[in-house]
Amino acid sequence: MKNNGNTKEKKAKDTKPAGTKENAGKKEGSISQAVIHKGLTIAVMIFATLLLISIALIFVVSRKIESMSGADAQIKLSAQGGFTCEYSEAQKLYPYGDGVIKVTSERIAYLNLSGTEIFSQTVSYQNPQCVTFGDYVAVFDRDGYNFTVLDQDGVWYSKPTTNPIKAVQMSDDGFMAVISGSSDSFGEVSLYDKSGNQIAVWTSYNSGFPVCCAFNSDSTLLAVSTINTSGAVIVPLVRVFSITKTAKGYEVEDYAVFTTDDSVIFSSICYVGKKLCCFTANALYEVKDDTLSRMNFDFSAIGYVKKVGNNLFVTYSDGISQLNKLAIINSSDSVIYNSNIGANIICVAQGNGYYAINVDRRIFVYNTSGVITNDYSVDEDIIRMNFLSGNKLCVVSTSGVHTIN
Repeated sequence: MKNNGNTKEKKAKDTKPAGTKENAGKKEGSISQAVIHKGLTIAVMIFATLLLISIALIFVVSRKIESMSGADAQIKLSAQGGFTCEYSEAQKLYPYGDGVIKVTSERIAYLNLSGTEIFSQTVSYQNPQCVTFGDYVAVFDRDGYNFTVLDQDGVWYSKPTTNPIKAVQMSDDGFMAVISGSSDSFGEVSLYDKSGNQIAVWTSYNSGFPVCCAFNSDSTLLAVSTINTSGAVIVPLVRVFSITKTAKGYEVEDYAVFTTDDSVIFSSICYVGKKLCCFTANALYEVKDDTLSRMNFDFSAIGYVKKVGNNLFVTYSDGISQLNKLAIINSSDSVIYNSNIGANIICVAQGNGYYAINVDRRIFVYNTSGVITNDYSVDEDIIRMNFLSGNKLCVVSTSGVHTIN
């Protein structure tokens, strides 16, 4: 009986410690599972974060590679439509209409894209200059006394001038403004209608030297930039003349005069809708509320200014040896595009809703929204270019005339 009691007591003692160890094992097991679950959760979160970062980096790098990959198309100009010629001949060619204008000291000719002459006009110019204005072409003898106006159908007229020609400008309706020097005044601006009839002459006695001029869209206004250097400081003036059709012809009258306290020269002016824009070498001024004011744009050195639709395309740089940039300003005076474009700008062109610029043997074509629609790499140096009918881009290179679709 005693032994049996001892046996029971021993079993009882053995039972308690065993139960204690089992509970401890269950507790340790439950802690390990929680730790593992938490660790897995953290690992999954880290993996997901790294995955998102990797996707973002892949997107950024792919866009960077795409932007650095070069032109969308590599073009061998000699394989494009057009015709070949010597470099000396190519320098005389200007893309226009459905072909090119060829200008020499003795002749003005219109050629098709095969090089066949359509019509020509005999001239005698010492320093011929050719300028295209949309549907029209003006060829004038700089510092000479003659100019000619033509279109795709033929020559409209050739006119002599009394004083040496400095610059010309045409309107969308075919009006012609000729800036001339004068020994009796600072200079003069002669205005001609589409038929070549001289309808007005403005002689500058007090306003200074005429620099440039611009018509508005419906040819009812002509703005003339002048610079007066007769006083102690340079005084810029912009004179605006109204052009009114009457039963007896056209009447041209003073309309407005604008100036600014800044001693600047407005070397380029244009109308954007009803807004008159005036450019200096590094700034844009606009006529607002009958006041000529400087706009808040930072252009250190302006190169080319072109109007496409109601947007202004301005090339500029931040200084010597700096990359050239292109800024696009819309009708609300907002910059909708501003980017580096290259080192050396060769030429620019504007068409019906498009703008092209040749930089470092590449040609970028933009629409009015600032979107690059085409990017070409060319294998020859380009002399000049222009949009032909149907917005086909035509370039004159060192080897001849070529079209780019």
